[in-house]
Amino acid sequence: MIRKAFVMSVNSGYEAEYARRHQPIWPELEATLLNHGVKNYSIFFHPETRQLFAFAEIEDEARWQAIARTAVCLRWWDQMRELMPCNPDNSPKAVELDEVFHLECRS
Repeated sequence: MIRKAFVMSVNSGYEAEYARRHQPIWPELEATLLNHGVKNYSIFFHPETRQLFAFAEIEDEARWQAIARTAVCLRWWDQMRELMPCNPDNSPKAVELDEVFHLECRS
């Protein structure tokens, strides 16, 4: 399993709307994530900085990257572009984080 972590942010005044749009995400977006090998995906919000910390467990890097080329992902980005800083293709500006520690407890 590959662990991915990255940081994004929410534009000021759009924090509640960002959260609302994720409760829940579109069923077809959820299906796309699962069909592309995403096993877990969480996004956490830091209220003082408006930063989003995202963590995902994926099966394969190529399948993860392929999500960005799906029609549903492109529509999602289009819907979210007003809420967060974005790149020219409407993808959210994100900074990947390097893992420096991991502890996995097995029973």
